[in-house]
Amino acid sequence: MKLPASSAYFPYRPEALLRVSGDDAASFLQGQFTNDLAGLAPGKAAYGLWLDVKGRVQADSFVIGGPGAGEFWIASLFSPGALLKKRLEDFIIADDVTVEEPAAPWDGFALVGAEAGAWLAAEPRPGLVFPARRSAEPAWEWLVPPEQGRAARAQLAQAAELSAEEMERRRIAAGIPRIPGDLGPADLPNEGGLEGAAISYSKGCYLGQEVMARLKSRGRLRRRLARVAGRGAPPPLPAPLWRGAEKAGELRSAARDASGGGYSGLALLAVGAVGAELAFSAGGTAALRPA
Repeated sequence: MKLPASSAYFPYRPEALLRVSGDDAASFLQGQFTNDLAGLAPGKAAYGLWLDVKGRVQADSFVIGGPGAGEFWIASLFSPGALLKKRLEDFIIADDVTVEEPAAPWDGFALVGAEAGAWLAAEPRPGLVFPARRSAEPAWEWLVPPEQGRAARAQLAQAAELSAEEMERRRIAAGIPRIPGDLGPADLPNEGGLEGAAISYSKGCYLGQEVMARLKSRGRLRRRLARVAGRGAPPPLPAPLWRGAEKAGELRSAARDASGGGYSGLALLAVGAVGAELAFSAGGTAALRPA
């Protein structure tokens, strides 16, 4: 049975895919990841972040329960695999934990549309399947080993294939940050609105937890990721933004409108500049408006 024509798909290669295993794998990952992995069942996934001691965002990923005891998979759409592997291995001291990359890159397919989830669940699928963070509409990730990529793609043939630009438009429209493009090593998760989706405030200690707890109790942020829109072609990124003579932030990502007449983007802005018209130079003509 093929994916229904009412759905759509986007073929890609995940930036990171790691297999983590060992007797201490569960406790080790729980002490590093921002979301709660306790009781993560085989095939189930949790989305979260990898922070430094100051609570700054180093990478994001999904952690998926593997079929074997003490086995997990880590998949990231945009955070580099080499960075994630080093981040994990730097904190393995006396733990029985092994971090491995597959011998060859896996194929990824983002499936978009309400019927895609039911189709994926209708029969066993090779590889890894988990809910996506792609757009405002329902979506799922399907990662398969390279030897099964062609067969998997054949099952999607009657659905529409989406472009990378279209996926960017959908992501930006939903306000979902790309890490590290929209939020990176100088930024806090809450500045990108990730406190609900990626942070557990009730689990045990993890790197950066004290900063997250302080932010939750005080609730004050100086910057926020906001949707913006402009005319013409987007500038080279990241692009500094100004509100009058004051630096207001940066345009971090952008995608052309389907019509080609303008673009939408995500900008990390000083809280006071959110909702204002912005320029690309001090005192310049307003080029961006709230979206």
